[in-house]
Amino acid sequence: MAGVTYRFLRWGDKRVPLGVRSLVGVLFMVGGVFGFFPLLGFWMFPLGLAFVALDIPWTRHRIHAWMEVLKAKARPDAEGARALPLPDPGKPPT
Repeated sequence: MAGVTYRFLRWGDKRVPLGVRSLVGVLFMVGGVFGFFPLLGFWMFPLGLAFVALDIPWTRHRIHAWMEVLKAKARPDAEGARALPLPDPGKPPT
């Protein structure tokens, strides 16, 4: 989930214009209030709050710091993660 949140915030920071980000954030927060409906969810409220915070100058650096934490969580650890070998399609499984 950290990867999805990071990608969404990065997309909003880079591609969505100032002001529209706040509107999208408020819409997400309203959707988060009605999180008991099937399509909406309570996860929308903090994401909307982060979207609005991207437009406020004194909170923008905190959201960017949080995005770096999310990016680190989304990326597997280079030392501990090993790729599993793929099976050879021509060889029957043993």
